[in-house]
Amino acid sequence: MLRKQKYSVIKRTTMLKLDQIWNNILLETEAKVSTLAYDLYINTLQPVGIYKDRLILLAETRTLRDIVLHNYKETLKKCTNLVFPSIIDIEVITEDDVPHLGSVQQEVDIPVSDNYMSETDERPNFISQYTFDNFVVGKSNEYAVAIAKSVAENPAVTYNPVFLWGGVGLGKTHLMHAIGNSIQRNFPEKKIVYVTCDQFVNEFIESIHNTGNPGATKNFRDKYRKVDVLMMDDVQFLAGKEGTQEEMFHTFNELYLAGKQIILSSDRPPKEIKIADRLKTRFAFGVIADIQPPNLETRIAILQKKCNAKNYNIGFNVLELIAERITSNIREMEGMLNRIVSYSTLVGGDPNDMNIVNDALRDYADASTDIITIDHIVDNTCDYFRVKKEDLIGKKKNKEIVVPRQICIYLICDILGQSVPLVSIGEYFGGRDHTTIMHARDKISEEIKTNEVVAGRVKDIKDKIFNR
Repeated sequence: MLRKQKYSVIKRTTMLKLDQIWNNILLETEAKVSTLAYDLYINTLQPVGIYKDRLILLAETRTLRDIVLHNYKETLKKCTNLVFPSIIDIEVITEDDVPHLGSVQQEVDIPVSDNYMSETDERPNFISQYTFDNFVVGKSNEYAVAIAKSVAENPAVTYNPVFLWGGVGLGKTHLMHAIGNSIQRNFPEKKIVYVTCDQFVNEFIESIHNTGNPGATKNFRDKYRKVDVLMMDDVQFLAGKEGTQEEMFHTFNELYLAGKQIILSSDRPPKEIKIADRLKTRFAFGVIADIQPPNLETRIAILQKKCNAKNYNIGFNVLELIAERITSNIREMEGMLNRIVSYSTLVGGDPNDMNIVNDALRDYADASTDIITIDHIVDNTCDYFRVKKEDLIGKKKNKEIVVPRQICIYLICDILGQSVPLVSIGEYFGGRDHTTIMHARDKISEEIKTNEVVAGRVKDIKDKIFNR
């Protein structure tokens, strides 16, 4: 992405959310440190809040915190100040420090320099590394890749709309960005908008409530309806948002009737999203392509390509170990690979030394642990709540059984992802309909955000499952 000026000239104050601030800082920092340092240390930090003139960041471990403070704090401070001149210090904490943190701001009206890149600046900021060339193709995703390439070569001609779906960490976002990068390169005249569902929802709400700007709603609609290509990630989050669904329905219709390309992604197929039937129907108008968990050979190939891209010298045995442990989440596989490289660098060891590897992965389930199955999750849930398995998967509806059952269903969906269809889960739980499984999953998913007891139970059972 082209930069403007490389000095901190304040041009305005802007109301920004924490992730917008952090994303801009990451853009600056990525160019100032090595790829290895960025991937292993900087990009693993999470923004917590802003206190006065200080940005608070969260590190996963005390070791990571110490590495960042000792080696990269000054770089982070400079990059932050370059974009946000009013932030003059960085503090890095761990989970142990959070209870003592006090009040911090998650959204601030903050001065920004000419280096600030807003989400509405010109063209979408697709991740340049996400291309078709570095996407590993296997039987689990070859159909989705073929559809993605076709629509990238002939937008609004071959398939429209395109609906990509699959579990967390299987490559949906990579494919979306690969499509975007290809269209930008081959059709520079086309106007593309790439947006997450959450961003679309938030902008829609803001346009309605912006009473000080009579044209806010029109500006919002023009942004999403006067385009050649609309790409929306994670459309499952439209569920339960009736007003936004209505807006999306009309946006979809206007673009579709005008012959514009629509590309959507989700963690489930249209029929399983809790949205209005007329929107489900439109999402399924064109082609639906699913991405399934890759087989062992494909997982190893993905890791090998990642090593080549980052110049990691990791042997086949280590890659095979990782691929055997993580079966359904590519992102988690890459996280395990990064952990091994990071740990070996920290202790000055060889990342191919199995003693080093085992030390690096001591927080993961033991290598001898069996592949996690529905039975494994159910057994651990029953043990935790001290209920009988036949009751948990049976027809009983008393609270002592219903809550553990819902948590168990959530854990199955969360851990096994799309490798186990909802219909199969329903059959396991006494022949329940897939919509009942969806309800249980979504209910617990929402509760863990606000109910500390439920969140604690889910974490405890996960720890049991993964032997942590």
